[in-house]
Amino acid sequence: MLTVYPGEREGVNGRSGERRPDIKEGGRPVDPSEVQRHRRTRPPGPGDLVAIALTLALLTGALGSPGTPMRPAGARAPADAGAKVRLPPPVPCPSCWRPPLRTSWQIQLDGAIDAAVRVGMIEVDLFDTPASTVAALHARGMRVLCYLDAGTWERWRPDASRFPASVLGRPDAGWSGERWLDVRRLGALAPIMRSRLERCRSKGFDGVDLDNVDGYANPTGFPLTATDQLRYDTWLANEAHRLLLVAALKNDPGQVPGLLPYFDMALDEQCFQYGTCRRLLPFVRAGKPVFDIEYALPLSAFCPRADALGLNAIRKRLALGAWRAPCP
Repeated sequence: MLTVYPGEREGVNGRSGERRPDIKEGGRPVDPSEVQRHRRTRPPGPGDLVAIALTLALLTGALGSPGTPMRPAGARAPADAGAKVRLPPPVPCPSCWRPPLRTSWQIQLDGAIDAAVRVGMIEVDLFDTPASTVAALHARGMRVLCYLDAGTWERWRPDASRFPASVLGRPDAGWSGERWLDVRRLGALAPIMRSRLERCRSKGFDGVDLDNVDGYANPTGFPLTATDQLRYDTWLANEAHRLLLVAALKNDPGQVPGLLPYFDMALDEQCFQYGTCRRLLPFVRAGKPVFDIEYALPLSAFCPRADALGLNAIRKRLALGAWRAPCP
């Protein structure tokens, strides 16, 4: 079995002299006792339905800009209430790779990359993976996505010092060394995120998995609205397309109606466990694939349903190492 070892390390874990934890995600230290290790938001509830309704209303002009997904009665309206959402048109990318609706896949953010896995697409970390590894994966017939955290600051990344203090919000609960970003501050964030996307492209990746792009639904420390999030997410997808990268939407099912024209695929975690898979079906109906990771359910509990819905589901262990169990 050919195993390709990541050889490009900006320091250790992106920081000179910092020891890599035994368990991590995308370079992120993880508490081994944590059960919902990868899920960034709470299990779905009534507030998620409110978020979907607000997004639909915004896009049809029935409402102005929304506030947070759940706003107590009598609370002050957000500053952009009453203004119709104006989003830039999607940037087309006719020369980008187009993932088929049914695509075998792997995600590995920890350990030596197993290049012998037989899949059509693999996702690996942007910073930890050198161009030589991407080329080796391509040589074995795989398309390759880079993992990029677009919504939180990670203290161990080599570009962490570029983020001004004014854009750093509350710690992301359960994720040591991470703080939410103020996505309204595009003037400050755009140069950093553009550099990351350019790094992804320069290493030869085919696309990018944009993580933590649902800050508006989390306690970030900033009064983020769904409109703020839509503007940031659409900017990210458009920038990816300008660099000939396909863009994957990560874990933001509440805004699928607004983001569908901009993103090329959806990548979700535990949608069968939490009953949110059907919210992703607009992607499938538009001819865009949906990828799902389950951590707790046995294959028999989700594979038949994934097949019926046309989703590409796999089971992974929490550390996101090389081990995977695909649906038969």
